[in-house]
Amino acid sequence: MELEDLMRIFPRRLRMRKGDFFEEIDKMQELRFRIGQPVELIGGTRRIWQDAIVTRSDIREMLEYISGYSLYAFDEEIAQGFITIPGGHRVGVAGQVVMADGKIKTMRNISFLNIRLSHEIIGCGENVIPYILDDRRMLNTLIVSPPRCGKTTLLRDLVRIVSGKPENKSGKSVVVVDERSEIAGCYRGMPQNDLGCRTDVLDGCPKSHGMMMAVRSLSPEVLVVDEIGGEKDIRALRYAMNCGSSLLATIHGGDFKEVREKPLVKELVEEQLFRRYIILKGGRIPGQIQEILDERGMKMWC
Repeated sequence: MELEDLMRIFPRRLRMRKGDFFEEIDKMQELRFRIGQPVELIGGTRRIWQDAIVTRSDIREMLEYISGYSLYAFDEEIAQGFITIPGGHRVGVAGQVVMADGKIKTMRNISFLNIRLSHEIIGCGENVIPYILDDRRMLNTLIVSPPRCGKTTLLRDLVRIVSGKPENKSGKSVVVVDERSEIAGCYRGMPQNDLGCRTDVLDGCPKSHGMMMAVRSLSPEVLVVDEIGGEKDIRALRYAMNCGSSLLATIHGGDFKEVREKPLVKELVEEQLFRRYIILKGGRIPGQIQEILDERGMKMWC
């Protein structure tokens, strides 16, 4: 996101007071606005914009800019806790939850906003590709990463490479099940991030439903999901694998041992259904690889 684009959703009174807080916008991950508190900026470090205390008017004004002055039109997205804006960036919202028939209908009195910036690092997946392709077929691959270490950034670039450009005849048909609108960053149905030319996106669709839908109707060579973990996710993964689709997925974890001990994932590891594990490093630079392991957990690269 360019600084000018970001500032367009800021309250007017803060636009001219940005000072030097945005010098490293490319490294910035989140900006948090809480009524009665200073703006918090999270990147390589956490920084407080001390003289920018957020007011209710600030939040109201930002929501108007974010929604194009039609907040009611975003009730469905708000019920999921976020609004996606141009550029694929996601604004998390919190406030008074309105329930109907046991389900979240929308939110009122929104008092907290969290702008999560979507960063593309084109080319960060190039060194990984030789390890996850075998005779042009993609091997079932699981990216393991602690929070905020760039797993979605790496996942996005791998999709771009595998899907390919129009002139790349070896590009594969890819379906991304983007439950949280983080991979493609769709805005009004259109991906804001580069996912290659052979990628279809099921935006805002629960992973377990989306994987089944994709296999039944879109015939993906490669099926992509972010942050697996639930029992329904695991069942859908097995179904997709049995139907011939290759899997590219991510999971939270510090290392292979931690993933292997997760109750719902343990069987997948023991059955060697994932052929490659990409373990990411913690640190300020997203997408850095610590090691690549084979299906037995043996190091192939470190």
